[in-house]
Amino acid sequence: MKVEKRRRDVPKARGGRTDIEFRPVRDPAPGNRTATERLYPRRDAARPAFYALARGGWRDYLTLLHPPYTLWHLSYVMLGAALAPTLRADRLAATLLAFFLAVGISAHALDELNGRPLQTRIPRSALIGLGIGGLVGAILIGMIGAVFTSPWLLAFVAFGAFIAPAYNLEWLHGRFHSDFWFAIGWGVFPFLAAYYASAERLGLSALFGAIAVYALSSAQRTLSRRARTIRRQARSIEGRAVYADGTVEDIDSAWALSADERALKVLAGAIFTISLAALFARV
Repeated sequence: MKVEKRRRDVPKARGGRTDIEFRPVRDPAPGNRTATERLYPRRDAARPAFYALARGGWRDYLTLLHPPYTLWHLSYVMLGAALAPTLRADRLAATLLAFFLAVGISAHALDELNGRPLQTRIPRSALIGLGIGGLVGAILIGMIGAVFTSPWLLAFVAFGAFIAPAYNLEWLHGRFHSDFWFAIGWGVFPFLAAYYASAERLGLSALFGAIAVYALSSAQRTLSRRARTIRRQARSIEGRAVYADGTVEDIDSAWALSADERALKVLAGAIFTISLAALFARV
């Protein structure tokens, strides 16, 4: 598989090592923490993502799934099915499986293939196999679904087959690797696909739901881009904030990461919970 350019969020490699190396920051004893350190707990800046496990073995494959983000995107599938006029559990299950294969496995494998942003030790051949296998599995599920629902479902299948490699491998000089296409491909697309799979049509609830999902995906992209830029590119963050009451607060990488990553965790959990609530309301 061809990658057209080097990722901007991955430091350039030199002799098998990256330009930027971070040393783990260890927490002081709980009783010795300052008020700032309690509010903004220090992170291990050596990790390329807050959910990344120690490198090696099965941990690499779990990290590759981007668990909170995969859960987030699959929540849009559940929400789309729950808002559809007709809820069909069998079609929802098939759609969830298809998007888990396409997004949770294939897209993330292709993303790791493109510059190793998660710094895993998964062999290149395994990443290619996961990328192709996951996408092919999702396409087959979609094609079978079109036989039992509507031929128009093939339009969703075709879009998914294109956007996963186009976004993650940055085809056409990264034209599809943008905030807009992320919100469309990882938010609006799974939502509308699940809605259509159950209802076989798109109504006003699909329109307004898609707008909301687009906004949520844009917020996710904004927060995650800043967090990964700090983790993967910032050599150091130093400074202090002086408040009106005279309080002085030291600013470092932990301070810069804490709010964004906490917001991402809370949003992922909230969207999953809302999707479950919408589903249970239909039972």
